[in-house]
Amino acid sequence: MKTILAAYPGVLKGTGCSILSALQDLPSAPWPALRSKMEKHLQVISVLQWVISFLAMGAAGTVLLIYMFCTDLWVIAAMYTAWLIFDWNTPKQGGRRSSWVRNWTMWTYFRDYFPIRLIKTHNLLPSRNYIFGYHPHGIFSFGAFCNFGTEATGFSKKFPGIKPSLATLAGNFRMPVFRDYLMSGGICPVNRNSIDYLLSQNGTGNAVVIVVGGAAESLNCAPGKNSVTLNNRKGFVRLALQQGSDLVPVYSFGENDVYKQVIFEERTWWRLAQKRLQKIIGFAPCLFHGCGFFSSDSWGMVPYNKPITTIVGEPITVPKIEQPPRDMVDLYHAMYINSLTSLFDKYKTRFGLKESDILHIH
Repeated sequence: MKTILAAYPGVLKGTGCSILSALQDLPSAPWPALRSKMEKHLQVISVLQWVISFLAMGAAGTVLLIYMFCTDLWVIAAMYTAWLIFDWNTPKQGGRRSSWVRNWTMWTYFRDYFPIRLIKTHNLLPSRNYIFGYHPHGIFSFGAFCNFGTEATGFSKKFPGIKPSLATLAGNFRMPVFRDYLMSGGICPVNRNSIDYLLSQNGTGNAVVIVVGGAAESLNCAPGKNSVTLNNRKGFVRLALQQGSDLVPVYSFGENDVYKQVIFEERTWWRLAQKRLQKIIGFAPCLFHGCGFFSSDSWGMVPYNKPITTIVGEPITVPKIEQPPRDMVDLYHAMYINSLTSLFDKYKTRFGLKESDILHIH
């Protein structure tokens, strides 16, 4: 207080108004800076919880359930196991999405960390069903999860009447607790039964989001690399024809930039080991790193905060053909590749790429 009065000697002789005026002239407390720092930490925590959940929640839930059977809590474990058996097919039948979970404030912090944006280029009709092809996979497909597994970027407002269902590994839905966490976001297994149900027995206005490149594509992702695994991926096109669902190309600029990865040469021992494990466990064991929790200069599991911009392209109208011939599948597959390439070329210079950059399709 003495310091304050020494800095403003006129206050000693003035009135209460003089005191108030002097206090207002003092440097303001660093609340904006403190708030910004707190928000940054919350953003990091929201992203890190998803990374850890994806990597460990399923295994941790399984171990915990087994452990509970060996304790006095075995009754709870038995009841949950009975529920799990009863509820086993729910992920294949539209799941159990929760608007409350999809609108958690945590997801806005998740969005703002990178940040992630969703751009709409065309209207989608609620009277139709759709298959979104998402590219590229990246390491964790952050753009796909944020845009289609939450409402952080306002999908339902931008595409009224359309309900997105992000498809991921079916094995994740065999994991206790984790399966429920995934279903609450409208995430479904990427298998034939699940997708058939959504596109044929769940009315219209459904959009199944398939990360077409899958685990194989994640092995080749790296900052600045614009390549997708698509040439031999025709199953989603065949499925679209069988269900009469329109195809929508989706490209996320920046998805490959959030982690650095060691990419092994083809036919090396490490590469063969990665592919072998991919076939056994369903996903690719990538050797990657981001930054540390407290410093962007250290290594860690936190992704780099690079912008991710997801562009939803123009739908390709697809007829319904229950048994599409190969040439018909090839035709619509070629149309899809052309549409995806055009989408990339149209927007690439707006998001940090050069006019000479091209999309490599493998």
